[in-house]
Amino acid sequence: MAAVSQELARIREALHRGAEALAPFTPGAIDAVLKEGGDPVTEADLAVNSVLRRVLPESGDGWLSEETADGEDRLARSRVWIVDPVDGTREFIAGIPEWCISIGFVEDGHPIAGGIYAPSTDQLILGAIGHGVTLNGEPAGAASTQDIRGALVLASRSETSRGEWQRFYTTPISVRSVGSVAYKLGLVAAGLADATWTLVPKHEWDVAAGAALVLAAGGSVFGVDGEPVRFNQPDPLLSGFIATAPGIETGVRELLGIRS
Repeated sequence: MAAVSQELARIREALHRGAEALAPFTPGAIDAVLKEGGDPVTEADLAVNSVLRRVLPESGDGWLSEETADGEDRLARSRVWIVDPVDGTREFIAGIPEWCISIGFVEDGHPIAGGIYAPSTDQLILGAIGHGVTLNGEPAGAASTQDIRGALVLASRSETSRGEWQRFYTTPISVRSVGSVAYKLGLVAAGLADATWTLVPKHEWDVAAGAALVLAAGGSVFGVDGEPVRFNQPDPLLSGFIATAPGIETGVRELLGIRS
């Protein structure tokens, strides 16, 4: 556990350094270009990526980032940093305060530690297996909801705009649209929401930090096949991702038709 404490300290430092790199940029007033595939990227994404890569990996560590060309060398590493310098870039460009810096640390494919920092709301959420979760330095944890009725589920803003959550509006849950998936996962881990899911493909860098945080808080994370998600895969594109507070995992699985 001492080693994990060291990784948490590095994550905290990297989040603070990343926030400093973001300071010259103004959300809602920044230019973007489209990458291959159509996703936007800004100078802020690249600036934070550079900082995180300087702070986080040590000799022998692997690296996977949305803003770094992927390489096969990470597959031979047991310890891998999986980061998204600005998760929720579309919200960042639009000036919507639902984006964050996201840092995940995995070992042998398992999410061990993670952290997100949302500058617009000044929320820093840190956690690791065996260490629990903190929100701005204070102990936090997944909600204790035992009944899915009325549970607050955070939905993707883009998915709801496409009508993909329409079928859930007549179910017993309460749905709120939020931008960044890493931010949504952090809110679940901190007990500020009960669950979140995406049933469309997401990359490992979107969810690695949040997976570690939710697990550290005692919650559950799994794929659309109902199985645990393994990270640092040759193809980092996941088919979907579900995260819940511990008390409502069964109810969420039943709602989504996912076997236990």
